Amino acid sequence: MKKYAEMTKEELKAERVKVEAVYKAWQDQKLTLNMARGKPGAEQLDQVKGLLDVLNSDSDLICDGIDVRNYGTMEGLPSCRRLFAEILGVKPENVFIGGSASLQLMYDTIAKCYTHGRLGSEKPWAKLDVVKWLCPSPGYDRHFNISETFGMTMIPVPMTSFGPDMDVVEELVKDPDVRGMWCVPKYSNPDGIIYSEETIRRIASLRPAAKDFLLMWDNAYCVHEFFGDYVPFPDILSECARYGNEDMVFEFASTSKITFPGAGISVFVCSENNMNFTKKLLESQVISYDKVNQLRHVLFLKDKENLLKIMKQHAAVLGPKFRCVLDALDREIAPLGIASWQRPNGGYFISVNTMPGIAKATWKLCRECGLTMTDAGATFPYGKDPKDSNLRVAPSLPPIGQLEKAMQIFCTSMKLAALNKLIGE
Repeated sequence: MKKYAEMTKEELKAERVKVEAVYKAWQDQKLTLNMARGKPGAEQLDQVKGLLDVLNSDSDLICDGIDVRNYGTMEGLPSCRRLFAEILGVKPENVFIGGSASLQLMYDTIAKCYTHGRLGSEKPWAKLDVVKWLCPSPGYDRHFNISETFGMTMIPVPMTSFGPDMDVVEELVKDPDVRGMWCVPKYSNPDGIIYSEETIRRIASLRPAAKDFLLMWDNAYCVHEFFGDYVPFPDILSECARYGNEDMVFEFASTSKITFPGAGISVFVCSENNMNFTKKLLESQVISYDKVNQLRHVLFLKDKENLLKIMKQHAAVLGPKFRCVLDALDREIAPLGIASWQRPNGGYFISVNTMPGIAKATWKLCRECGLTMTDAGATFPYGKDPKDSNLRVAPSLPPIGQLEKAMQIFCTSMKLAALNKLIGE
């Protein structure tokens, strides 16, 4: 099979007739398939149903001398803080336990910067003329949505195979209006890239012009390998402290892809100064998060060693799904030369970069064939992909049989979009 770029106009048109017939056959099946979000599939959720059994009406609900049914202990149960300190490689006193969504903690962290400022702020950000924010792209659409909600001026930063382009970052932070940066440092969303040690060092040693610069370190996939063994990862708080920047960073994580996304726990990690500053603000907002659920997670997860065993069970489900996606791309798309993609070993996504100018068309064709995907452009600030080429594939939710069909539709739609572009229609 020739690459599409090597075909004559007549060959392209003949190929399009064949692809259109395949596309129409899929369309006639009137399927409803979903590869939009990184939701755990039913099989994964069933594997952790034991979380529901560790407590009952006869259970001892006193933990660390605290009655988990009552008010208090705003920062979380000491046992739960110790558990996540072990997982993330930090000290328990640097850990704050929240509700089910780390996104809520991230939003609230930014919101407090706008209402009250933060360490180093001369005034709340809401009183500043402009707040600029660095957005490694392609990146996580919900991060960008938070920034857009607060009216930030988002600045895309190119991603490399080692993480954000640090030459660009180091130049941009010379602007005192640049107040922070989003990061997904391990198995980045959507590329699945692990930041290199050099990238982490350069981030930790930044010297931003803004004294209240905030590094939002979303370590969502810290233990989420689906191929191979667990990959240890540097503690960003310690790395920042090495360069006198311990107050620059907030780290976030959750159990969303470990237990139940709708009933998990989230955490933020920060310096002692940040913890004291933030807790003082939270005293007017929070009496305590769900300590019964915290105890449930402590009893079920136990420790990092047991947690990694649970993640191996998840990997046994996710690995074949990611192989299904990669095999389809290798078989259907690679010979045609119309796209490239990452081959991650963990996380929840595969980032596909089509030939320029066809991502939106591919997305539209998928939708019209019954396949829901994250919007084309969503992985860039303001939904504006400058090359119209990035698409995020989320293999986790569909059962493998549905996923195989979804990938056939995805590949067929991409072929048709590419042919239309090359033919000029």
